[in-house]
Amino acid sequence: MKLLVTGGAGYVGSVTSRLLLDAGHEVVVLDNLRTGFREAVAPDATFVQADIADAAQVLTPDAGFDAVLHFAGLIAAGESMAKPELYWHENVVKSLALLDAIRAARVPRVIFSSTAAVYGNPIELPIPESAVKAPTSTYGSTKLAFDLALTSEAFAHNLAAVSLRYFNVAGASISDSHEIGERHDPETHLIPITLQVAAGKRDKLQLFGDDYPTVDGTCVRDYIHVEDLARAHLLALDATVAGEHRIYNLGNGNGFSNRQVVEAAREVTGHAIPLEVAPRRDGDPATLVASSERARADLGWVPRKNTLQDMIGDAWTFYRKHVA
Repeated sequence: MKLLVTGGAGYVGSVTSRLLLDAGHEVVVLDNLRTGFREAVAPDATFVQADIADAAQVLTPDAGFDAVLHFAGLIAAGESMAKPELYWHENVVKSLALLDAIRAARVPRVIFSSTAAVYGNPIELPIPESAVKAPTSTYGSTKLAFDLALTSEAFAHNLAAVSLRYFNVAGASISDSHEIGERHDPETHLIPITLQVAAGKRDKLQLFGDDYPTVDGTCVRDYIHVEDLARAHLLALDATVAGEHRIYNLGNGNGFSNRQVVEAAREVTGHAIPLEVAPRRDGDPATLVASSERARADLGWVPRKNTLQDMIGDAWTFYRKHVA
């Protein structure tokens, strides 16, 4: 298949692009490099530096694309609350422009990079796809808005759409041909921040709250290795059905507390990782754990690298060589 990957210079998009190429697909990467890295784009992919709002320049009716995998967008929940107008414009307005281009070019399939943030504070655990959607951040609201747009598009225009709702992505893709990992600026995710402390780039790690109703008082989150996440996109391509919008949660189904993450990082890195407990942050749920039973049943997807040691180990290898 000929595939357009938006945000293919980013963390998840670049790993997925390489798996698509390995599977024999033709890949065109569209990325404005605002947060992505040119060197992360697979050498065998065709690279177009452009914004998704201008996707119609690539998605022409005669281009012959079989699917679009849409990763491009802003992802920082905290920033989205301070700059909501930016997130609505980048994640919704521009994504709707992309959807217009997809329709005009008669592309039959779309795989969308959605998020568990659409659920907000969960009423039931583990969280199924049918759970109440009540995002607590503008980021989550923007992702939910485009999910809803895809549902309408599938119904009205026979689009075959799949949304993959990520929980916490971690790790790095390490092979003889490439090394791709997480590097955001500023960094807001727990594991890479923990590795910054281990590498001496930060003095200490802050944990926000230690009085939650969890195993050790710190927040519990569901982590998934980036390679497992990328594999799900290939499986989703084969599971699309015209006129349907299918939604799948992607997570381990097991939660790890923030303290467990720190202990695993100490084990993997061999560093002490000084720790400070700070007050709770507004809107942080105590526990977020996915039910991925639907993805397992429909897609045959099973996480392979499902331990903290797997994820932090790969992330540490990448961090030492490419970030620190």
